[in-house]
Amino acid sequence: MASEPQRQGSRNGYPGDQQSLRLRRVSSRVSNHNYPQFAWNSPPAEEDEEGNSGPPRDLRSIPLPMALKRAVRQVQQMQVPVVSSVESWKRNKTKSLHKLKNNASGFLYFFTPWHKTLQKIGGNFGGGVQSYFLFLRFLVVLNFVSFLLIAAFVIIPSIVFRSVGSNLTNSTGPEDCMEYNPNPQGLEVFYNYFLDLLSGTGFMEYSYLFYGYYNNTMVEDRNFSYNIPLAYLFTAVFYFAFCLICIIARMGTAARVAVATGGSAVGNYSMIVFTGWDFGCLGDRATRLKQKNIHYRLQVDLEEESRNKRAAALTLCQKIVLYSLRIFMGFVAFGLIIGAFYGIFEATNFSQKMSEEQGILGLIIEYLPSIVITAGNFVVPLLCDQIALVERYSPSTTIIVALLRAVFLRLVSLGVILFTLWSQITCEGNTSSGDCELCQYSHKVYPCWETRVGQEMYKLTLFDFLINIAVLVLVEFPRRMLVDNWSNKLAQWLGRQEFVVPSNVLGLVYGQTVVWTGALFCPLLPLINTIKFFILFYSKKITLFNNCRPALKTFRSTTSTFFFLVVLLFGWGLATVVMVYSLAVIHPSMGCGPFRFFPTMWSIVPTSFYNLSKTTQEFLFFIGSQAFSIPLFALSCVVMCYFIALASVYGKSVALLRAQLKLVSCWH
Repeated sequence: MASEPQRQGSRNGYPGDQQSLRLRRVSSRVSNHNYPQFAWNSPPAEEDEEGNSGPPRDLRSIPLPMALKRAVRQVQQMQVPVVSSVESWKRNKTKSLHKLKNNASGFLYFFTPWHKTLQKIGGNFGGGVQSYFLFLRFLVVLNFVSFLLIAAFVIIPSIVFRSVGSNLTNSTGPEDCMEYNPNPQGLEVFYNYFLDLLSGTGFMEYSYLFYGYYNNTMVEDRNFSYNIPLAYLFTAVFYFAFCLICIIARMGTAARVAVATGGSAVGNYSMIVFTGWDFGCLGDRATRLKQKNIHYRLQVDLEEESRNKRAAALTLCQKIVLYSLRIFMGFVAFGLIIGAFYGIFEATNFSQKMSEEQGILGLIIEYLPSIVITAGNFVVPLLCDQIALVERYSPSTTIIVALLRAVFLRLVSLGVILFTLWSQITCEGNTSSGDCELCQYSHKVYPCWETRVGQEMYKLTLFDFLINIAVLVLVEFPRRMLVDNWSNKLAQWLGRQEFVVPSNVLGLVYGQTVVWTGALFCPLLPLINTIKFFILFYSKKITLFNNCRPALKTFRSTTSTFFFLVVLLFGWGLATVVMVYSLAVIHPSMGCGPFRFFPTMWSIVPTSFYNLSKTTQEFLFFIGSQAFSIPLFALSCVVMCYFIALASVYGKSVALLRAQLKLVSCWH
């Protein structure tokens, strides 16, 4: 009988239980002396003297207990506001858009790859290791979308129009420059096909994989025209621009997270304590993973705070000795990197001079630059890691310094290979003498130099993938078995390996830079890299859960994620320099490719421009004139100033919210 009125009240349509509401009111009266008074019967919007409706009161900005805020919200919901039909339509529209946005987010969340795997990795090994796999997933998606772009505008039209369109022939060039026949003559031994697959020669060379197979096809009809050379060039340029936009957008997201979490351990600690728990966790497994993830984040903050206290306690003499030691060790690391560059330069020269060798020996000579690069990238960072132990940086700073040294080694080593190739293709820059006098490039050694550069990038990509799989099978699993099954001092000294984030991230940056560098000369390289990174994700996941232990020293993942993208941007810059140099400086091969009858690859742009209609030419001239560029520059400056001011305001808001979190933690 006592519960009958409660049931009746719930059937009357009230949104909450009246008894619980009275209890909340009683509890709020007890604590009213600590908090400001709230007008219960006040409407959500007050009117001014002119009758205009003011802004609604936001409960989130009022310092009240959560129970009192819920009670106020219930009272406001029971009041029926009188609104106009236009206001009602606006509210319904806002609710519908919000619901549509939530449904779209849920739909995209369902198709997000490897979400549960990433959650499991973050719970067991911390956010630092999780940031590596997030970075790897980003590169997989980026390469796959890039392949779709290249396939839609270059590969598929080339296949469709190969027998339909008209091929322009170069009738003005010397006949010696147009000699190029990569197809093997006669019968081939079976194992040669395997060697061709590894080196990109033979049947692989004259296929859609490389630049030399694409023709200068032009399809013209009454209502349709398609220019394969122009599409090839613009697709390469748009591919680089698309990758840059994706990287900058990702950097913006990472920067917002870094600003929100703050640079200090105290502010981040408050955020973890008060807002770190995910109330959507269902089941014991998800709860344990979230608990481990919060444990790792708190461990990072506490270690960083303790390290800062020790650094502040150093005397002036100790600081001078420490900084002098760091400078000296920096010069030692730089000397090791320079030695690696010299070895790569000599190996590339030797490989190009002995390129006529056949069989297994020829394959080893062709892969000699890749072997030397891999050996240098293994030995030099290992020595630099030992140097970093002497320098005594914090874990986050150690990761950044190690990445800077290793990225300088890897990217510049790739630049050394390209510089050596360009020197031999252009006769060391003197195209008017020697073997380059006839064709403006060394046509005897490089009859199709674009395909040769694409083959080098293809071999670097393939060799990097094979090395990763070989290390997994031949090093990491045997080490785990040795440590688990033997109890001698050697096994105890080795122990289970840690998942070293800097070297693994740098491997991804290096692989992606190679793909960007070779995409102009090997259009299918983004697809190959997508398959490579896809397999690499699962192989790294297997070795992480089976062969690795959690790191003894953790680091903050927010700043590292942003720095990973900065390093990737360096690789994009190197590849862009290579593309611009290839488009604007070196003479294209006269015997292969879609630009065989142009002095430079970029020459097709002005040639196609003057074939447009007069109206289109005048419009493009206007876009490139000062009358358009100066107002556009001024508008860009205004928009940039607006976003800078907006970012400053958001930064101050974040600082105020962080201060409020500290005050709340002091009250409780």
